[in-house]
Formats: sequence, C-alpha cells, structure tokens
Amino acid sequence: MRLKYTSVLFLGTVSMLYSQNTNDTISKESKIDEVSITGSRNKKRTVTNTPVPVDVIDIKQVSQSTGQIEVNQLLQFSAPSFNSNKQSGSDGADATDPATLRGLGPDQTLLLLNGKRYHQSSLINVFGTKGRGNTGSDMNTIPIGAIKRIEVLRDGASAQYGSDAIAGVINVILNDRNHGFEGNAFYGMNLFKSPGNNDVVSDHKVDGTTFDFSGNLGTRIGNKGGFGNFTVEFVNKDRTIRNANPEKYSSPRQKFGDAKSQNVYFFGNIELPLSDGLKFYSHQGFSYRNTDAYAWTRTPDADGNIPEIYPNGFNPIEDTSITDFTFDNGLKFKVANWDVDFYNAFGSNRFTYQIDNTINATLGVKSPTSFNAGGHSLLQNTTGFNASKQFKVLEGLNVAFGSEFRYEQFEIIKGEEASYAMYDINGNIVTADTPTNLLVTNPLTGDNRPGGSQGFPGYSQEVNKNRNNFAAYVDTELDVTKNWMVSVAGRFENYSDFGSTLNGKFATRYAITPQFAFRGSVSTGFRAPSLAQKYYSLQFTNFQGGNLVTIQLASNDSDIAEKSGISQLKQETSLNGSAGFTFNTAKFTATIDGYYIKVKDRIVLTGNFSRDDLPQEVQDDYPFIDQAQFFSNAIDTRTKGVDIILSYTDNLGPGKLTATLAGNYNEMEITKVNASEKLKGKEDIYLSARERAFILASAPKTKVNLNLNYKINKFNANVQLVRFDKVKLIGYSGADDYQLYGAKVTTDISFGYEFSKNFNLTIGSKNLFNRYPTLQTAHVDGNTESGGIFDPVQMGFAGRQAFARLNFKF
Repeated sequence: MRLKYTSVLFLGTVSMLYSQNTNDTISKESKIDEVSITGSRNKKRTVTNTPVPVDVIDIKQVSQSTGQIEVNQLLQFSAPSFNSNKQSGSDGADATDPATLRGLGPDQTLLLLNGKRYHQSSLINVFGTKGRGNTGSDMNTIPIGAIKRIEVLRDGASAQYGSDAIAGVINVILNDRNHGFEGNAFYGMNLFKSPGNNDVVSDHKVDGTTFDFSGNLGTRIGNKGGFGNFTVEFVNKDRTIRNANPEKYSSPRQKFGDAKSQNVYFFGNIELPLSDGLKFYSHQGFSYRNTDAYAWTRTPDADGNIPEIYPNGFNPIEDTSITDFTFDNGLKFKVANWDVDFYNAFGSNRFTYQIDNTINATLGVKSPTSFNAGGHSLLQNTTGFNASKQFKVLEGLNVAFGSEFRYEQFEIIKGEEASYAMYDINGNIVTADTPTNLLVTNPLTGDNRPGGSQGFPGYSQEVNKNRNNFAAYVDTELDVTKNWMVSVAGRFENYSDFGSTLNGKFATRYAITPQFAFRGSVSTGFRAPSLAQKYYSLQFTNFQGGNLVTIQLASNDSDIAEKSGISQLKQETSLNGSAGFTFNTAKFTATIDGYYIKVKDRIVLTGNFSRDDLPQEVQDDYPFIDQAQFFSNAIDTRTKGVDIILSYTDNLGPGKLTATLAGNYNEMEITKVNASEKLKGKEDIYLSARERAFILASAPKTKVNLNLNYKINKFNANVQLVRFDKVKLIGYSGADDYQLYGAKVTTDISFGYEFSKNFNLTIGSKNLFNRYPTLQTAHVDGNTESGGIFDPVQMGFAGRQAFARLNFKF
C-alpha cells in the first residue's frame, strides 16, 4: 500500500504534509509507520490528519540551505512561533540561549528525544536575560548532525506528556540510517560593517569565524534489521564585538557581542532485535561546551578595580563549562497484541564557572586574577512504560496508556572562598559585626570596595536537593467515521514536594471534504516548579549610590521567604484552546490555527524588596540583609494568537519552485499580580514595569517568514526573508525610560550544486543586507539590559555572515 505525500518547504524546512485521502496508508519502505507523530500515539496517524498542528522539519535540508549550525537558531529563523536570541552580558545565559514557543516561558515547552523526556539545563536565568526566573532545556546540547527531523507540536499537551508542555512539545528524532558515512564541513564569518554612521565599532572587519565539522556513520548490526548510527561533531566559534563607538558614546561595556565557544559532541542511536517481537534500543549522548564571555567593563578608577593590577581597567571573562550527558535504553515487545515500550531515560547537565581576568578588590594587590566560582548541576532519571493497541470499533479505536517514575536532583557547587567573600583590611571575612572602619575602601572615591570575583560572584553555599514523581496516563483516539475523529486523554501526577495534579484533553478533527478539514482542542495543563526555582539561593554584595548593599536571593524553602509570606511554590496551571482549518491539494497546502492559553500562578523572580519593604520580623531577625528577592507564583497571564502556513509547489520552466509563507500573531497580557498577604501593596516590586516588558517581549507580536526555493537538476537556490515586529523594552529608570526596536526584515540567500550523488557544495549569506536592531543611542549609559548599544532582540546583533558548507558521503 502506498503513501501519497508532498515535501513542502516550510520556512526553509521540509515539512512532510501528507495526503488527506483516508484510503492511503504507509509503505514499509518509508518507515513512517514505525514513528508515532508527536501528539498522537496512533501509528496510523499522519501530520495532516492529527487534530492539532504539528510541524515536521527536515534538519538536513534546512541546515544546508540556511547555514544554521545550532538547533535554537535554526528554529528561530524557521518557525514563526519559536523565538530564541543569543544573550550578551547575562552571565550563564551567554552560554545557553533562552527559547520560547508562542511567547511563553522557556520552561513551558517540553523537549523530547526520540519521544522520551529530555532533561533540563541546570541553569536558571537570573541576571539580565529573557526568561528571568525560568529554567529550560538546552536544545544546543544536541548536535544538528545527529538529527533526522524535528517535530514541533504547537498545542498544550500536559495531559499526554506531563509537566512543561503548556506551550507545546518539541520532539527531536535522531538519525536512523543503517549504512554509509556522511560528513559536513561548514565555515562562516561575519563581515563587519557598522549599521550606520559608525555608531558601532569592532576590533576586526572579519569576526565570529565559525567552523563546524560533523561525521555521521550508519551501520547494520546483525542480520535481523538492527542498526547503529553514530555522530561526532566539533564546533569552534569566535566572538563578535559590536561596541558602541567610544568617540561618540560612553558605553559601560568595552567588549559587547556574542561569546566565543567550542562544542564537542558524540551521539549514538542503536536498535537491535533480540528475538521475534523483542527489540532493544539505546540513545547515548555527550556534549561539552566551553564558552568565554566578556562581562561589563571595570574602569581604572572603579571601586572594583585595583590600579596596581589593572592600570587601564579590565573586562572580566566568564569561562563557562557545560557538560551534558544522555543515556536512554529500552525494550519494545508485544503482550496480548499490545505494543509495549519499557524504558529508562537518564540525563544530566553540569554548569561550572571559572572567572578570569578579574580580581577580588578587597584583597588589594594580593588578589588572584582567576577564581573558581562554583556552579550547578541537574540529574534526571525516568523509568516508565507505554502500551498501545488498536481495536475494531467503528472506523478504528486506538488506546494507549502508560506510567512513569522520575527522580530529579539539583546541586549548587560552592566556589572557592575568595570568589564570593568580602575581606576587611586585616584579611578577615566581613560579617554583619565588622566595624565600618575595617572595611577596605577606594582611596580615590572613599567608597567601600566590593568583594567576590568581579564579573560573576561565586556561590557561597552548597545545595543538594532531590524529589520524585509518579505519573499515569491514558490516551485514546476514535475514528467515529472515515471523516470524523475524536481524541480524549487524561494524566495524573504526584510530586513528592508539592502534591498531585490531574489534567485532561479533548481534541477532534472533521474532514469536510477530502482536502478541507476542521480541527480543534481544549485541554488543561501544568508545569511543576523546577528544583532550581525551589532551592536556588545566592547572597552577594553590591554598591548602590555609594553604599554597600547586601542582597539575598532567598530560596523558596528559606526562613526569610517564609517570614515574608512567600508561599511554597506550587504548579503553574493552564487552560488551552485551539481551533483551525487545513487545506491540502497536490500543489497547495494551507493551515490556519488560532490559540488561547491562560496560565495561572506563573513562577517569576521578584524584584528586590528593600529592607523597609520587608516585614518587621524579617528586619529584626536579619539585620545584615539590605534587600531580598524571591521565587514566587506571582503572576497570571493570557495569550492569544494565530499561526498561518501557506505552501505551494509546482514546476516552473525546467525546474521546480517551492514557496512558503508562514506567520505568527501572538499577544500576551499580564492579568494579575499575586502578592503575598505580608507584601500586599507592593505589586510593582513583585513585577516592575521593566520586568513586565521583558515578559511581554518574549515574542514579537508578529513574525513572518517567506521562503522561496528553486531547483533545476543539480542546482538549487534558496531565498528566505524573515520579518520581526517591533519590540519595546523598559530601562532601569521607570516606564518613561523605554527602548523601542522598530520592525526589521532579514534576508538569507544560498546557492547549492550537486557535483555528484556523493558530493555537494552550498555557499550563501545570512542577514545579507546587514540588518541590526534599532540603535539605542540615547541609552548607552547603561540603561540597556546588555550594556551595549542594543539588546539581544529580533535577529540579534552579529550582522552579516557569509558561509560555505561542503557535504560528502560514501
């Protein structure tokens, strides 16, 4: 039996949009029948006959034509509802890119690897970045060379997959080719040119040079259809510098731009039949990333500088190391005609900080210039099973059920003492009882010098916390008629640290004609507070108005949080609704999906409550705390929007043209701020105008992608335009201190030629016309979040890149 499908270029991606013909089935040669499309556990379900929107992205085609080498950036310029920007001056976030789907939090999208839950990053975004107060998964720990396709489910799916799936699910499918070797070599470089009037300067005319090499080997194992697929990839990316011109502006950062990084990956995908009806599989992954990012500049006379060590001031460097490990194993077999999948999925992420080119100013000329600042790690282990079976009820009933047990562990790794401590003139650690006349001062200003490593303060406390949860679900799909299907799912979860939650989902699809169908869903969802949000704590000192200030980021289980009336974190809850239409012919495909997402009790990191804002009990018990901030279920949000995808494929002259226009309209509003009883009336500190703007700017209101691909024999050309809507951010001085980033359009172009079936070359340019975000020339005194001449919004601030990619196989 045959499958009819069209390969449609989806914003630089190939989406397999399958025929609506219900008589079509799937050939064994395509092996699509062995894959459950994300959002459905029915193996006979295909992309366009699911009741919710699913995009299937062909990674090889996209990366080759667009020159993207990281998953986050690939999706940023491919999927309109996905947004991710490289950060600068944001501590750990300089090494990982916060990512959002439909403008929700980075931790409200679930990441799967071959259908199994993928672990989160141990990083929680705290300083100067989008997704502040959120954790999330780091998709860039998975190499592009190891990926076959990515399925993006744009719909709430907590009832099917559990926590984090409020915005949707991204399922990364690994390569399963069982023969041959395929290699890719990529070289790119940014060709610096100021966006106008020499407002921006760089150390070099060419920077950001990037080299990426990946090798993928497929091999057969045994004679029963077993295979092994293994990927090794290495990426070396130099930094970009986009400083404000010092002859025109007094910017607080001398080294502003993308960080330098080196990535090493190894991933494996193994499947081995053990006997008739019994199959073993294993997915192994290891990645190591080392990132060098510049922090804010310390001037020669700054309180944090010792002129005898750095007579010209200095730029601290955050040397971040990320070690990520994945090891999933499972068995597939049949029991009484039920297809059973029993598995164990293990993952860990470790983040450590070495701060170089820095000092602890309270140690004076004796200070080291490099510090081990500690770090954090997260471990996750999931054991579970899924079972599914089809029944001859009406036109077909598929029933699936399963259970999971998950264990999680979060650690904060203590740094060396000098990385966080403040010392007095006698070399003793400063405490609340230290006399002020013993504090180390700057002789030029008379102000007290700050302690700890400049650029990033080390962790002063060790944390080791864990939890577990149990989950059980049932997922059903019934074809009532050949044209009408309904789906009902339910899931129960119990967490050891906050209790239980029960969620459900109803979805339906009705084929009005063989080409035209209606689809829709309604569901409840949830996201469990991460261990990092519950137990992360940090105490550091800062100077505000020349005064030494001790700031306590208090963990949610701390005494100070309890006495301030901050409740124990509980799950975020959501109500999701979607409705849309699909239309599909041999040449033209259209999907339109509207959505509504109401989230209650979203967890955010509050602003800094001054000593006078805190309850009297806290002031009495913690006399050395000047300011405090907390993680709290503080806000409710409402998001509504529309996704539209139009694709057309036809022969044009001697070649074939594929055109895709896709867009996302997304509008979020913060409907409520939930202050604790003891902090009532201080909602503007819970969530300031500045923090509100950052949340609302997680996605531009509109984002539109146009992609044109033309192929003639061995030659192909690809053009992609992406329009980012305007973005508004607010500075530190209040609502009147705003930064407006106007709408921008980027253009990517590439040309490819197949010299033979085993050798092809692609050359092109990303951001061909060198577009930058709107220059914030009125805010380069430090009011931009990143300390530069613009913030990390829209297309980023690296400018134009030229690239070449060589693909070979044998």
